[in-house]
Amino acid sequence: MKRWRIKANVTREELAAASNYSPDTIKSMEQGVRMPTPRVLDVADELCRAEGLLSAAKEYLQRERFPARAQDFMERERDAISRLSYEVALIPGLLQTKGYARNLIENRLPPLDEGTVEERVAARMERQAILTDRKPPVALHFVIYEAVLRSPQVDAEQLRHLLEVSRLRNVVLQVLPFERAISDALMGPMVLLETRDHERFAFTEGPFASELSADPDVVSRVTERLSMIRAQALSPAESARFIEGMVDQQ
Repeated sequence: MKRWRIKANVTREELAAASNYSPDTIKSMEQGVRMPTPRVLDVADELCRAEGLLSAAKEYLQRERFPARAQDFMERERDAISRLSYEVALIPGLLQTKGYARNLIENRLPPLDEGTVEERVAARMERQAILTDRKPPVALHFVIYEAVLRSPQVDAEQLRHLLEVSRLRNVVLQVLPFERAISDALMGPMVLLETRDHERFAFTEGPFASELSADPDVVSRVTERLSMIRAQALSPAESARFIEGMVDQQ
């Protein structure tokens, strides 16, 4: 796009004004920092007299549906036969309602553009097919810290959704109450995956970096921590009653 613009002697400011973007946004698109939009390609094509060559690129542009630091994990998740996770701050993505997911994705810094928000919300909802659509079913086990459920973003709809999903035969949901929290339960979220090839992966996620590892030592440490947390958590039946009590309090 930049080469066509320079060849046509069109300034970045002219392209920005014609496509209703700021010059800085056009610059970030030309530098590969942001994905060009179909609109800007069509405007650039006409303005730079590219005879359809820029517009034709639209079909090859697809927004990345997941953040870069989670893409490898998402690939492994699609191939999983079992998945065990613990979450200390947020409702797990596989258990989120659309409203909860949108609230999280919209309120990030730096903010995402609306197109990226829509793509990521849709991608998160599509991930949830793993709950019901896989044959044979994927064994799914979730442990959630009580603080997650006490968050102001968690409404009655989200709590009822947790109860609904927990009734699936391939899903186990446990709640770790405040009074049963151990130190390992405060160190952040963890996921264990096993693929069809019986490879085991550990995934840990932080605010700025994430790690997907098949290292046996890492997998073993994460397995041990998750086992300790599961042992302290309420049973599935107790957890359901705990969440039902929170719904009644809404």
